[in-house]
Amino acid sequence: MNREPLDALDAKLLLLLTDEPRLGVLECSRRLGVARGTVQARLDRLDASGVLRGFPPAVDLAAMGYGLTAFAILEIAQGRRAEVAQRLAAIDEVCEVHATTGQGDLHVRMVAKSNADLQRVVDEVVDVAGVRRTSTAIALSTPIEPRVRPLLERIAND
Repeated sequence: MNREPLDALDAKLLLLLTDEPRLGVLECSRRLGVARGTVQARLDRLDASGVLRGFPPAVDLAAMGYGLTAFAILEIAQGRRAEVAQRLAAIDEVCEVHATTGQGDLHVRMVAKSNADLQRVVDEVVDVAGVRRTSTAIALSTPIEPRVRPLLERIAND
């Protein structure tokens, strides 16, 4: 998809909404010093281009009882990626799946309530037709949370 690059105003708007996702268009326009219509047009364009994918709440999985995060590298049968991904999506504790190059075919982030619960989740993953081999590692901590702020700040300050 051919997308227009973000400019400084787009980046500042996204930073503002990252920090305060409940802000309305009028308040965004006031803080950014631009017309309400400009903010709305920018949001519409960012949404239509796929840059802005929504405003979900930030949910702390550990606070929900899922304090254990693990990553699995899956080797799968050739030609079965879509089928395996669809089956993995049916496992509630699977948070994301990436098709990758290098070791393994899919990298899976999953959560669990305990080591025993993780074993149950891994068993479900292994039972997916097309999964040939898995290697799982438990995350001890998350020194850097998923982020986009540094990239937005770079664009906002250019």
